[in-house]
Amino acid sequence: MPVLLVLFALFAPRLVVAVLWFFTTWFRGMFDTLLWPILGFIFLPATLLWYSAVQHWFGGQWTLWPIVGLVVALMIDLSPARGRTRSEEPPSRWRGPRRRVPA
Repeated sequence: MPVLLVLFALFAPRLVVAVLWFFTTWFRGMFDTLLWPILGFIFLPATLLWYSAVQHWFGGQWTLWPIVGLVVALMIDLSPARGRTRSEEPPSRWRGPRRRVPA
């Protein structure tokens, strides 16, 4: 079950953060103020999830694998392709053949 949650977090990290926040005690006592989880939810949700995973699973020790995971989470959050759909692409400049209009 945790593996499914991790895979789902890669595709919908904000939804996973919201579920963990409202239905579990995953984030309890991790942050001094409410500002950091809110900023993480808005700007870097995958990084927020990885930071919380390091606090829980690795005891807050930032060794090689937690840092590698942090880099991957930042790449997921900062990827330019993230959240862009095909309909948002700029329109093509090609407009088809021109027709002559008789004078």
